[in-house]
Amino acid sequence: MKITVITPTYNEAENLPKLVSALFSLPLDLTLLVVDDNSPDGTGRIAEDLSKEHSGKINVLHRAGKLGLRSAYLEGFAKAFEAGSDVVVQMDADFSHDPAVLVEMARRIESCDVVIGSRYVKGGSLARRWPLWRKALSAFGNTYARMILSFPLHDVTTGYRMWKRRALEGIPLDRIRSNGYVFLVEMAYVAYLMGYDIAEVPIHFSDRRWGKSKMSFRIQLEAAVRIWDVRWHYRDLRAGSHPHEINFEK
Repeated sequence: MKITVITPTYNEAENLPKLVSALFSLPLDLTLLVVDDNSPDGTGRIAEDLSKEHSGKINVLHRAGKLGLRSAYLEGFAKAFEAGSDVVVQMDADFSHDPAVLVEMARRIESCDVVIGSRYVKGGSLARRWPLWRKALSAFGNTYARMILSFPLHDVTTGYRMWKRRALEGIPLDRIRSNGYVFLVEMAYVAYLMGYDIAEVPIHFSDRRWGKSKMSFRIQLEAAVRIWDVRWHYRDLRAGSHPHEINFEK
């Protein structure tokens, strides 16, 4: 099973070499695609150096600037398809997503279409260092989106996901309009409406080890408003869909 891990980067110079080391220590057939938005800290240059050290295992997509999560992943998906990948992973570069969980996700993907790394199923958790207000905001955001969209995924904003290629190819990617973190909600929602089998596995969401978080209250507030647009945009799929159950590890 050929797996491509896509990680969008912006100022992840401290994290990227450590992430590469962690990924390539796993017992999986992995390649890494770094989508760098012209990071001022030289992340793109570091990615190129790493690609030379790990010939054929790392590819780098350089972009002109901060063009958003949506285009980063859509361009990344296209590159992964060109490379003949069987499975595609969405993953942050900041170690908030534990690379070791990919082994379990790869096991689960054999019997479903999408595997979600979830903070809100049994066994999942959030960083202990997070203040109470941030944990409450995250939990509220997930509950709010689930209620508005009426679907049972526990963690709608998680960026840690593994897809079978055929599932991604079946999604009408040209209809995906959201950017930022709502992009993640929209992708999961469309997969659900199309009846894909989605599994949730528990993860511990760590606070980033190095660098500065890009999340803000403004971003989360904007996401709350955009959820209504996502619901309206896919009213045709919602009317004709026959969603499968979502399964999670107990």
